[in-house]
Amino acid sequence: MTSSVLQPVSPPLAIVILAAGKGTRMKSDLHKVLHPIAGRPMLEHLLQSAARLDPQFQVVVAGHGRDQLETALAGRAVIALQQPQLGTGHAVLQARQALKAFTGDILILYGDVPFVSEATMRSMLERLHQADAPPVVVLGFEPDDPLQYGRIVAEGDRIERMVEHKDATEEERLVGLCNSGLMAVRSQDLFALLDRVGNDNAQGEYYLTDIVNIANGDGRACAVVITDNADEVAGINARGELAQAEARWQARRRQQAMADGATLVAPETVWFSWDTKIGRDVTIEPNVVFGPGVTIADGVTLHAFSHLEGATLEAGVSIGPYARLRPGAVLKAKSRVGNFVEMKNAVLGEGAKANHLTYLGDADVGPGANIGAGTITCNYDGYFKHRTVIGPRAFIGSNSALIAPVRIGADAIVGAGSAVSRDVADGELRLVRAEQLVKPGWADSFHDAMKKKKADRSKP
Repeated sequence: MTSSVLQPVSPPLAIVILAAGKGTRMKSDLHKVLHPIAGRPMLEHLLQSAARLDPQFQVVVAGHGRDQLETALAGRAVIALQQPQLGTGHAVLQARQALKAFTGDILILYGDVPFVSEATMRSMLERLHQADAPPVVVLGFEPDDPLQYGRIVAEGDRIERMVEHKDATEEERLVGLCNSGLMAVRSQDLFALLDRVGNDNAQGEYYLTDIVNIANGDGRACAVVITDNADEVAGINARGELAQAEARWQARRRQQAMADGATLVAPETVWFSWDTKIGRDVTIEPNVVFGPGVTIADGVTLHAFSHLEGATLEAGVSIGPYARLRPGAVLKAKSRVGNFVEMKNAVLGEGAKANHLTYLGDADVGPGANIGAGTITCNYDGYFKHRTVIGPRAFIGSNSALIAPVRIGADAIVGAGSAVSRDVADGELRLVRAEQLVKPGWADSFHDAMKKKKADRSKP
């Protein structure tokens, strides 16, 4: 959730991410690894962590939904096709062509295991280069319930053997050390070992884990690195697991926000985006939701039930309750929007305010201006968007419609209920209302006539 200074690993590094599964349990037309957590595809979370290791190559092994991955990655990684899907070992083999000229370390990750930390990845690579030089380093973990995970039988950190759950004996299933599937392997070892993997097992598949047993059989002891955080290797295969991953991410982010000096009145009700930036002495009331692209400066108050996306709030701003800030909304220092105010692609100047029931779209509001309740900027003519410019200290009366493109001058006043379609000069008063028609006694006569009519209809 926080960035770090880029520290390249040595020797050179390649990343192979397995993402060829159909994701049938997700029951979605969207590729499993593109489902978002905190507003960002889970694959992007993983790529962000891996990028801090400065890899020379990134290869994503795809099968079902390859076109979606190609669009999402937009050339940032090589796509290797696995067709048909014959197991994890077979999947990694599909990266051979992309890495044929590469010499260095290869880190094997999974697209549906998005929260492996940079520190954990580094620990695997560091273990690969210790004095005993294991050919393969496996990331292990010890969950409360080992479920269907493959097991790692080890003496210290040296692996004696690995076994998939379906092929394990009852004794092996009692082992608490489980295989995450993540590995670090030298390039000169990986594909040579994979070429020797067979499929004589319960699934009839080529298991990646067999490279450990093959290397051990050659007398080359492999090693395990154990993470003490089982959450970082939790796979996401169904909607329920996606929701659990979101909940864990949000819980960590809330704690970080409070540690950084923000007050969350009801933390469990606040939802952050992956890139939300928050200053100190910020107060966030219940049920505030952040979409992507929000930056909050120091001393801001976000009242309950507000929704922000693509917005920038400078120091001392106050919004809500029930405010909606859409992309391009910029609130300058000490400005305010109140209940049921929506802003989109608009700037609210320093100290300006729009306290009630207002829409500001494609607008520039000057410092100290006051926008009355029910005011809207009419920015769309059915074909094009147009801009409204409101000068410093201007006063816009309630229930006004500013029909863009239009400019309201500094210190100008627009009378309540006006529909303004022409520019208003500095210091000018503009009233745009139909002349009031007054008919004394008309309402009394109307009521008398209608009451008589109603009475006549009720007679038998």
